[in-house]
Amino acid sequence: MAFAISLVDLAGYIALLLWGTHMVQTGVQRAFGANLRAVLGKALQDRGRAFLAGLGVTAILQSSTATGLMMSGFVADGLVALIPALAVMLGANVGTTLIVQVLSFDVSAVAPALVLVGVVMFRRDTSSRLHDFGRVFIGLGLMLMALHQLLHLLEGFRDAPTFRLLLGSVATVPFANVLIGALAAWATHSSVAIVLLTMSLAAHGTVPPAAAFALVLGANIGSAVTPVIEGPGGDDPAHRRLSIGNLLTRLAGAAAALALLQPIADLMAGFEPDASRAVANFHTLFNLLTAAVFLPLLKPYAGLLSRLLPDRADPADPTRPRYLDMAAHEVPIVALGAAAREALRLADVLASMLDGARQALENGDRRLMVETRQRDDILDSLNTAIKAYLTRLRPEDLSDGDQRRLKEILQFTMNLEQAGDVVDLNLLPHAAKRLARGLVFEDNDRDELIALINRLSANVRTAASLFMTEDIRAARLLAEEKVALREAEAQATAVHFDRLRDGRPDVAQASALHLDLLRDLKLINSYIVAAAAYPVLERTGELLPSRLADDAPDAHEAPDTR
Repeated sequence: MAFAISLVDLAGYIALLLWGTHMVQTGVQRAFGANLRAVLGKALQDRGRAFLAGLGVTAILQSSTATGLMMSGFVADGLVALIPALAVMLGANVGTTLIVQVLSFDVSAVAPALVLVGVVMFRRDTSSRLHDFGRVFIGLGLMLMALHQLLHLLEGFRDAPTFRLLLGSVATVPFANVLIGALAAWATHSSVAIVLLTMSLAAHGTVPPAAAFALVLGANIGSAVTPVIEGPGGDDPAHRRLSIGNLLTRLAGAAAALALLQPIADLMAGFEPDASRAVANFHTLFNLLTAAVFLPLLKPYAGLLSRLLPDRADPADPTRPRYLDMAAHEVPIVALGAAAREALRLADVLASMLDGARQALENGDRRLMVETRQRDDILDSLNTAIKAYLTRLRPEDLSDGDQRRLKEILQFTMNLEQAGDVVDLNLLPHAAKRLARGLVFEDNDRDELIALINRLSANVRTAASLFMTEDIRAARLLAEEKVALREAEAQATAVHFDRLRDGRPDVAQASALHLDLLRDLKLINSYIVAAAAYPVLERTGELLPSRLADDAPDAHEAPDTR
């Protein structure tokens, strides 16, 4: 019975550790998501900066597994090349050793304070960034609590006769220690916890230094297994190049270290008599040396992975282009036609996102909101593929008409992608906020939002048709839609201030959120109009350069007050 309770406690502490890690990751990604992507984007220009970026991002996210899953997604989407992604993972492996170095000191005493500060920040509505930081602090506190309790529970096993007998029997078999460390790290989803436990075992003399180092090698291997199993992959083996490549580097490093394990143990004992610190330093040194060996070899290594794990195109994958024929580059007009046909898919995806947003507002289905937001990835992938396809066309092979059409295709795809970003990052989060706060819209407000979303869906269809026909009458009709959205926003603003005067907080909050949603819809419509109507109106001379009146007083002159 006591053993069963201990297993439940173990599973609970592991779950708490994983949940704390999840809170830290989501909080950091919500607060700095765009900045983290920008840092990685700038750093991926060479492998040295990519290595440092992986180290830094892992130190922030508190998990090399999180970095690995994020980079695997980037590689699978074609946003990051394999060579810099491998460099990022080498840096991430070193970054996780810094976490071990910090947690090797007893910092669990600050866990309650972190949770307290995090809850105070999380409950404040004054700043979404403050809200996200609160999530990070709560997650850090939960992680420290879980690690402390996990180590305390595992130390109880340390003194058990069966456990000591097991460790004693495998202490002289390094490969068995590696296997135990790998299984433990994979089962707990945390190499940090296993390395810290190994440090505790070494400090109390339960395992000799060589056996402790072998356990650390196994923990490094086990933590690299998780992205292979849980990362993107599906039926395309190319999506697993990064995770498998990272696992193979650790396996190679572990094999080399295992062959020299006893000399390394003797050398480390001479430099660091403290067995616990020796384990932490070995963990750091192992990942540093592995990175130093593989960084110069990443180009041939990436080539080998590409040959072993070739691309397997899935025709049903909505993120993959269907009409971008590379052979058509020899005939620019055919290539432009293929790009235009692919661009129309963005209109279909945006229309489906608006339909999902309308249904989510009607029935408050959170799962539908998540599914709708995920469709923005299709827009991003198709937009990236179309831009890359068109940039391969040689300018000298294009006529003036071809150049104009190329520009219109790019303008169409980029504006629709931006419209999808507004749905993903603004419209649906505002809808989710209504559910989280339990706000109820007035019937007129709800009906107005639904009607406007339906109107935007019709505008997307009009924009797709206009993109192909370039009809001036359709361009005028689509451009006039901005007036309707502008008038709806002005009317809603006036109604909102009237409700504020009534002094009903619940109605005022729902009205403010209704106004935010209207502004989101207005912005989406602006991108739709800019995607298809503006190029036609500009070409025919019907698009004014500014909405300012021609007879407005000069900005540098005092207005006439006579």
